[in-house]
Amino acid sequence: MLEGEAWVEEVVEASTVAEAVREAITRRVDVVAMDITLPDGDGIEATRRILTGHPEANVLILTLSDDEDLVERALRVGARGYLLKDTEPDTVVDALRTVAGGGIVLGPRIGSALVTVLRRAPAHLPPPFDQLTNRERDILARLAQGDNNAQIARRLGVAEKTIRNQLSAVFTKLGVTDRLQAALMAREAGILN
Repeated sequence: MLEGEAWVEEVVEASTVAEAVREAITRRVDVVAMDITLPDGDGIEATRRILTGHPEANVLILTLSDDEDLVERALRVGARGYLLKDTEPDTVVDALRTVAGGGIVLGPRIGSALVTVLRRAPAHLPPPFDQLTNRERDILARLAQGDNNAQIARRLGVAEKTIRNQLSAVFTKLGVTDRLQAALMAREAGILN
């Protein structure tokens, strides 16, 4: 798609995080179309590494997932846009041109997901709650309201094992050892409704 564009000087391809980081930094690439799921790791981490080594690069995430946490993570590490792969090819080219020029692009479904994230997240959470992802805060909120793992999993549309794993991460971040401590800590801090 890009090779016929007048504003594109050269197209460089990479299929792994390691290749993407190396090529973007060594070749001083102006714009990067980055997937999140790569064979050797996470495209958001690759974006962070690229921007650390070459801050002038402009990254557009182009992926299948519209997960709010991924959108938020990508933008926090410095991505200038986020589109889904089912976007029309001409729109993708326009988005890459916009990002290359320093603009910001969010696909239609992504923009509404980001607004949701911004509405529900307090401007500043006290430590250690500021270490939690939006999903972890959602899980903590359900836990503080008395939901068990199965109820939380059903509400969030994930497997119960996923909730167990995410709760383990929540406990570690909060420095607690069980559900009751986590729920009490959240309620005492007044961060949950």
